[in-house]
Amino acid sequence: MIRKLGELEGRYAELEQIIGSPGLFDDPGRARSTLKEHAALKPMVEAFGDYRRTREALEEARELIGGDDPELAELAREELPQHEHRLGELGDRLRELFATSDKDAESDVIVEISGGVGGDEAALFAGDLFAMYEGLAAKHGWKVEVLDHAEGNSGGFKRVSFTVEGDGVYRRLRFESGGHRVQRVPKTESQGRIHTSMVTVVVLPQVEEVDVEIDKNEVRVDKFCASGPGGQHVNKTESAIRLTHEPTGIVVQCQDEKSQHKNLDRAWKVLRARVADHFTELAEKERGEQRKTLRGRGLRNERIRTYNFPQDRCTDHRIGFSCHGLDQILAGELDDMVDKLIEHDKEEALKAL
Repeated sequence: MIRKLGELEGRYAELEQIIGSPGLFDDPGRARSTLKEHAALKPMVEAFGDYRRTREALEEARELIGGDDPELAELAREELPQHEHRLGELGDRLRELFATSDKDAESDVIVEISGGVGGDEAALFAGDLFAMYEGLAAKHGWKVEVLDHAEGNSGGFKRVSFTVEGDGVYRRLRFESGGHRVQRVPKTESQGRIHTSMVTVVVLPQVEEVDVEIDKNEVRVDKFCASGPGGQHVNKTESAIRLTHEPTGIVVQCQDEKSQHKNLDRAWKVLRARVADHFTELAEKERGEQRKTLRGRGLRNERIRTYNFPQDRCTDHRIGFSCHGLDQILAGELDDMVDKLIEHDKEEALKAL
């Protein structure tokens, strides 16, 4: 860990030079990326500086205790417990910062909700989850903007993708990736039977263009007419956009805007996030990372949470936490569960050090 902290300290010094250089803000995307990384590293680098200085003071006190000057030795002996206690505190602080460090923690996000098993009922519940995240966003003062959607036959969404922007968005929403199961009597059920449906949620940190290299020659751009529910054409102009990143096979589609240019910008925003996520996952596999995080990476078909309406209970299966009051939860009262997920993730990260 100390070696890695030294590397991060060096990177922080590089960023300080970049921030002080002329011309940085000529490229707003590069400036945002640089400032974000600098802010993420600052608490850890400052704590590491305090740790090193305290360790040096402790070593100096030990040398004085073993020296020839009895008065200095006595003073050092009195100061020694303070240095040892302080070093222990800083060590704990560093481990916590190191374990929970995430350059994307303060990023805005792209959320994709897809109705899975369950047909119309899954689409209805996808709509409920979208409303839940809208409610959570309103509570925190975050901004939500829909990028693309396809409505369900009976309401809700077959799929919907949207951005959430604001302070600490990714830090609090990253644990939502995975399978969300609902057990309830659907509105479309005439016999009163309980159905089980599944909806998949993916949360991706937004990335700047400078943060991920995508060769535009490797991206196929298709333009087509936007269509609404049932497949009927909404307009006769080719305003909808489909991007295909050929090296990875990732496909992104946007058609919510009437402007082809706006749809293209939105599609590129989603494509950058998906490609960055793809390569991050590959890098984690290459490093052989063993700790199973709660963030849903690679586990998007895994059931992470169940919303049981007959029992008015929501259970997060990753931490075994249950709470009641589904109406409040689906209105956006999700902070209690999110706080417990954050705390559990931190504990697991500390164990892995």
